[in-house]
Amino acid sequence: MIKRMGILTSGGDAPGMNAAIRAAVLTAAAHNIDVIGFRHGFNGLLEDDQQTLLPQHVQHIIQHGGTVLKSARCKALHTDAGARQAAEALHRLQLDALLIIGGDGSFRGALAIAQHYRGQIIGVPGTIDNDVDGTDFTIGFATAIDTALDAIDKIRDTADAFERIFLVELMGRHSGYIALSAGIAAGAEQIICPEFGTLQANELKALIKPIQHAQLLRGKSSYIIVVAENSYPGGTTALAEALSTALGIECRACILGHIQRGGSPVGADRILATKLAAYAVEQLVNGAHLMMAGEVNQQAALYPLAQTGERKKQIDPYLVRWQQQIASD
Repeated sequence: MIKRMGILTSGGDAPGMNAAIRAAVLTAAAHNIDVIGFRHGFNGLLEDDQQTLLPQHVQHIIQHGGTVLKSARCKALHTDAGARQAAEALHRLQLDALLIIGGDGSFRGALAIAQHYRGQIIGVPGTIDNDVDGTDFTIGFATAIDTALDAIDKIRDTADAFERIFLVELMGRHSGYIALSAGIAAGAEQIICPEFGTLQANELKALIKPIQHAQLLRGKSSYIIVVAENSYPGGTTALAEALSTALGIECRACILGHIQRGGSPVGADRILATKLAAYAVEQLVNGAHLMMAGEVNQQAALYPLAQTGERKKQIDPYLVRWQQQIASD
């Protein structure tokens, strides 16, 4: 029986984490479970940086980006001694369960703690990259797409005015979910992401040919290339310089960076976060352990925490094929 549980947000922040915290606290209160919130991710466990969370503490946070519990990476958890210390902290506070909101890196930390912890552990997927197996979408992805799309639309206005080529770099060094989705929605002429293969400095012809073809058909005009981070040696700025040299046309790089993590979560992320966090607490009550609460085909479902980072989930193959087809025409 669960009487006390801990909750933390770990890794990169994602819009909707506050909505998840709120739902977890309210659901726990409905089951007469006390909640302890740890600040700055797993560091809060190691440094005893924690607070009791009551329903009144999570009022009016659903619309805020970031996380009221703060987040951080935790190098100490990469060692067995750190994992053991975290488990001892949970035992000292007499916590029967721990709920972790984060990505696959956070879940690896959870698995390390589980080797020394007597209680239950459950995960809730919060990452803008949408690269966690076991759920169709992760908390923060929808907002990140809208943020990127708004930026690309504004860049298009400038690109049209100056008839320039812009390369817009988005997050997703291991996954093209953001690049493909935002690129499709923004009407980008080309999209470069890990799933299309790493672009090497001696392979620019495949990128240049569609640009030249477009210029032949419509003359000088705006041209947008959406690039997932780390897709080219030296980064997107180096790629823009290489294209400028090869084409004789000024190409500009625009790196959105952490702006994609911020902002008020859109409705879809607030709803998803509420659903998954509430479901996670309910499943803890039912005995779930070392599982992640995800959503598949609009149904809440549990998925083994150890399998969330296997990267079996793929970006939409139809959209990949369609984008490659229209880019080559």
